[in-house]
Amino acid sequence: MKRRKFFKLASTGVAGLALGSACRPGDREAGRQVAGGTAEVPAYREMIKTSFSGEHAKAPSDRVVLALIGSGNWGTRLALETAGLGKNVWFKYVCDVDDTRGGRVINELEKIQGTAPVAVRDMRRVFDDKEVDGVFVTTPEHWHALATIWACQAGKDVYVEKSISHNIFEGQQMIKAAMKYERIVQCGTQNRSADYVFTARDYIKSGELGDLVSVKVRAFLDGPVPFNEAENTDHPSTIDWDLWLGPAPSVPYNVTRHRSWGYYWEYGGGIATAGEASHQLDMARLVLDNPGFPKSVYCAGGRYFFDDNRDMPDYQMATFDYGNFVLNLETGFCIPYMSKTPLDIRLGDTFPKWMQNSQRVEILGTRKMMYVGRMGGGWQVFDRDEQIVAQDPGYFPLESHLHDFVDCIRSRSKPKGDIVEGHKSAVLIHLANISYRSGNKQLLFSPDYETILNDDNAAALIRRSYRQGFEITDKV
Repeated sequence: MKRRKFFKLASTGVAGLALGSACRPGDREAGRQVAGGTAEVPAYREMIKTSFSGEHAKAPSDRVVLALIGSGNWGTRLALETAGLGKNVWFKYVCDVDDTRGGRVINELEKIQGTAPVAVRDMRRVFDDKEVDGVFVTTPEHWHALATIWACQAGKDVYVEKSISHNIFEGQQMIKAAMKYERIVQCGTQNRSADYVFTARDYIKSGELGDLVSVKVRAFLDGPVPFNEAENTDHPSTIDWDLWLGPAPSVPYNVTRHRSWGYYWEYGGGIATAGEASHQLDMARLVLDNPGFPKSVYCAGGRYFFDDNRDMPDYQMATFDYGNFVLNLETGFCIPYMSKTPLDIRLGDTFPKWMQNSQRVEILGTRKMMYVGRMGGGWQVFDRDEQIVAQDPGYFPLESHLHDFVDCIRSRSKPKGDIVEGHKSAVLIHLANISYRSGNKQLLFSPDYETILNDDNAAALIRRSYRQGFEITDKV
C-alpha cells in the first residue's frame, strides 16, 4: 500500500532531529563483567535475517490453513476478522484448555467457511498437524513465548499478541526460533500497519519539530479497581489446569488466577500491558524511527487506592533514558475522566480531543509539538497559541495488519510487526516492571548485552524458572 503524504497546514522551517542508535556494535566488549556475572552479546543478533527463502511460499490460489490458540474475546475477534478477509484461509482448529470457551468462534467460523474447526485442548495437537500453516497465539502472556517457539519448531508461522513475551530472555529466544526455522512471526502491534504512523515518522525526520526533547506515552484505563482473591478450590472438570499453568509455577486452582490472570506477575506484564501501553510504546518507537534500547530506566508506582495485596500497582510512571532524549510512560487504572479515542474518530477522518485522551503519545521538539493517537486517531502538530501546522487523520489498522500476516505466510516476506522490533518494544515493558519490582530503583541497562548493570536481584528478573515439560532454554 502506498504511503500517504502528511497534510501540511502551514509553512515551517527545517531543523535537524538527531536519533542516535542505542545499540552500536562498535561499543561492544566481549565478556564484560556486569551484575549477575559475565555478559555476552545475545546470540540471536547473529541469527537475524532480512529475508527468508521462498521454499514455503504459497500461491494466492493455495488455501492457508490456520489455528486459533486461546479463544477469549480478542482471539475470537482476530479469527473472525481473518476468516472474513477474503484471503482463501481456513481455520482448522480452535485450541483452548478451557472447554467453556471457544463455542462462539467455532459457530461463527462454521458460518463463514462452511465447516466447523476442531476443538482441542492441547496446542501440541495443532503443531503436530502438517497441514496447518500458521497459528494465532492469544493465550495469557506467560504462554506467548513457549507457544511461539513450539510453533516455529513445528514449521508454523505465528501471529502473537501483546505483550509478546513475559520477560527479556523469552523475546530473545523467540527471535532465535523465528530465524532458525525461517518462520513468519507477526506481533500484535497493529500500529505498524497504520499509514499515518509512517507519515508522522516522516514529518519528524524532516526536522520540522526541531531537536527532540521528550516523548510522553500515556496509557490509562478507568478505575481504580478493587481486588478480591477467591479461595483455592479443586479445578473444574472443564479445564486442564496443568496446561493452563504451563511454564508458570504449579499452584492450586483459583478462579481469580484463572479469570483475572493479569493481576499476577506469574502470568502477565502488569498494568503496562493490561492498560495497553505496549501498543503506544511500540508506536512511539516506530514514529521515532525505531531507536534501540535505553541506557537506564526508573519506575515509580504502587497500590495507592486499595490495600488489597494485589501484585500489580494501580499506577506506574517510568522514565527511559535514550542518551539524547527521554521517553516517559505513565499508565494506570485510576483516571475515570479520560477516555480512549472514540471509534467514530478511529474509523473516520477527525481527531481526538487530546487533553483528555487516555492513550496518546506526545512528542516535544525544540520548535513544535506533536500528538499521535494509537489504533486510529491520526496525528497533529501544534505551534504557539494552539496553531495546528500539520496533520494526518488515521484509520484503525487491524484489518491491514491481518492482511499483512496472511500475505507474509504466502510470500515469506518480513511482516510489518516483525519479532525483532516487537522484542525491542517489549523490553521497555519488562524494564519498567523490573524497576518497580526492585523497589522503584533506577536501573542501568546495557543495550549491547541486554542486561542490568547495577543490581544482581533485578538482573535475575530478566528470565524466569520454568516447570518441567514447559522449559524455554538457551537452545531452541
